[in-house]
Amino acid sequence: MESRAVLTRYLRAAALPAVCILLIGYFVSHAISGPTGVIAWKGYKAERNQLQQQAAASSEAKAALDRKVQLLDPRRVDPDLADELVRKNLNVVKPDEVVVPLDTK
Repeated sequence: MESRAVLTRYLRAAALPAVCILLIGYFVSHAISGPTGVIAWKGYKAERNQLQQQAAASSEAKAALDRKVQLLDPRRVDPDLADELVRKNLNVVKPDEVVVPLDTK
């Protein structure tokens, strides 16, 4: 009976450190493989690089559109751009021009 009491005393003394070790293991596992863990950061970095490239492409496209808008300012329209847009949208040609149709295959 005395050995059982000694065993119970040792188990009670070891219970708190065991629970602490389990909690530490739980938090460490989530720090490594959780949604914001070390492994997830690699994916976040790759996604961030991709989004930065998309943002750069979008800003370049926006700059190109801004330049085109400036060229279409009603007070001072660029004649070349106006001519290009009229020809493209209205299918207008000058009398001295020849249209050569191309296959679109």
